Parts: sequence; C-alpha cells; structure tokens
Amino acid sequence: YTTNGKYNFYQVFIEILIKSNGDATLVCLSSGGFPSTWRLGWKVEGSSSSSGASHSPEVLGTDGRYSWSSTLSLSADQWRKAGSVSCEASLNGQSPVTQSLEPERCSE
Repeated sequence: YTTNGKYNFYQVFIEILIKSNGDATLVCLSSGGFPSTWRLGWKVEGSSSSSGASHSPEVLGTDGRYSWSSTLSLSADQWRKAGSVSCEASLNGQSPVTQSLEPERCSE
C-alpha cells in the first residue's frame, strides 16, 4: 500500500496462465487506487512492453476507489527468455507501485 497525501494505491498482483503450447498470459490486477488517473504498464527485462498488452478501463468501486486490470500475452519463446516481468502502476509525479516475477521460478 502506498500513500502520499491524497494519492494512494494498494498492491499490484500478477496472475499467470500458461497454455499447453507454452504461451503465457499474465494478468495484472490492482485495486484501491485514487485518483482514477493511475495507469498500469508492463516491463519485460526492465524495458517497457506494450506489444501484446491490453488494458481494461478503470472501475469505480462503492468505496470511491478505483480498480484496474491489464493483460500481457507472451509467446512460449518470449516467456522462456524473459528474465523478469513486471507490472507497474504509475501516476505522474508519484512513486510507482510494482510487482515483479521471474519466469524461471514459476512452475508450469
């Protein structure tokens, strides 16, 4: 959980779905953010990756906070070669909230 005055954000979670052919779909889920201008982004090997990424619009919860989700699709080869994959929630001028994983430590 990150807070800085009127800006706050709860932790970011990544769920991994690996298909039988080895392709991987990563879903980044986040909730409890305010304001609605937080954005989710992906990094593979520390570099921003928008190829294969899709983003859902924010959803306003009954508590007045927002939730977001983003999906990143990687081929089996990209997944095997990626040393690290991160989902980063960012807001202009605020420290990002990041969740990272290492594919080699994920069991199929």
